[in-house]
Amino acid sequence: MTPQEKKSSQDQTLNEKDHHLILFNDDVNTFDYVIHSLVEICGHNEDQAEQCAIITHYKGKCSVMNGNINDLIPVKNMLNHRGLSVEIE
Repeated sequence: MTPQEKKSSQDQTLNEKDHHLILFNDDVNTFDYVIHSLVEICGHNEDQAEQCAIITHYKGKCSVMNGNINDLIPVKNMLNHRGLSVEIE
């Protein structure tokens, strides 16, 4: 493998896993609802979900999941369906 091919392969691997599911703060959903949704849909434990909710509340947004865009899209859609504001970056 040439150096150019190796770099291209590394870039492709990074691009596949270099996406973040970002949760945005809103004035509608309660902490408990957000925490429950993160546990149920993202597979967070209670502490992790609570930390994400707190960060989102105070900072305005929080990365709640990282990974391949194809894996993040269904999670994003489920969270959106529950009324949470999320985007993939």
